[in-house]
Amino acid sequence: MARFAIRRLLSAAGVLLAISVLTFLIFQTIPNGDPALRIGGRLATAQEIAQIRQEYGFDKPIYVQYYRTMENIFDGTVVSYTQGINVDDQIVRALPATLSLAIGAGLIWLFFGVLFGVLTAITAGRWLDRLLTVLALIGVSTPVFFLGALVLYYAGFKAELIPLGGYVPLTQDPAEWLYHLIAPWLTLSVLFIGIYSRVLRSTILDTLGEDYVRTARAKGLSERRVLIRHVLRNSLIPIISLWGLDFAQVIGGGAILTESVFNLHGVGEFAFESIQRLDIPPILVITMLTAFFVVLLSAFIDVVYAALDPRIRLSQ
Repeated sequence: MARFAIRRLLSAAGVLLAISVLTFLIFQTIPNGDPALRIGGRLATAQEIAQIRQEYGFDKPIYVQYYRTMENIFDGTVVSYTQGINVDDQIVRALPATLSLAIGAGLIWLFFGVLFGVLTAITAGRWLDRLLTVLALIGVSTPVFFLGALVLYYAGFKAELIPLGGYVPLTQDPAEWLYHLIAPWLTLSVLFIGIYSRVLRSTILDTLGEDYVRTARAKGLSERRVLIRHVLRNSLIPIISLWGLDFAQVIGGGAILTESVFNLHGVGEFAFESIQRLDIPPILVITMLTAFFVVLLSAFIDVVYAALDPRIRLSQ
């Protein structure tokens, strides 16, 4: 276990290093990517641009610029080139809203995705399977921003059942926190519930034809025990993988449309504004944040794998 943990830490460090280098280089080489021009603005003279390059170190070799940027990130002193704000402070302020959205929606889409996947698998070909399949396809096909706008208009503006956006911190008022997040949770979950239910249905139906399932039935085990102990445990492995990656992506700005529609002011909205401005420091920090959660959740998923399938423990 100790060697496994060390390997995980080393691989995480390597992934973060590679991603940070690639992200930094990409935004250095794209057209109009010179940060000095963006800081100076359209009316800046050539002398002012040269002064900015010298002040920020943009006239240094690329590896020196990368080292200084990373040093500022880990020191907590990195400043946005175009927005003039401390990036780490801004992400700390935006992260609670994004984490609240990701955790609540992640639990909802995992629960209902598994529930609907099991129901459609055990009723394959019947009316319930067809109904849930149609609902899943509708959920997958409906854009998040369109669904969010419908929810806000009919449930918020017309019926006044939900607030018209905004975020209230959990520490400030737990009831208002929950009240403001119910609609974003459900809106963000719809797409993933449709995907997860279809993936799990297909996996369960494939697993039901395996030899070890037929053997378990031949031993006289009940259909419920076969489904839970043998079929579902193995079928959940791809679902756990999907959940880990999707959850990390939402934390890293993947819920930008949901955050924008419901005015949550999370990491996704900050990432979108930074990309529009080609602002390297915020993009670099948010990309590394996403990579960190992907690596962290990958390690957690490995532990869940071992619990679901003991054969995986033997291969570690």
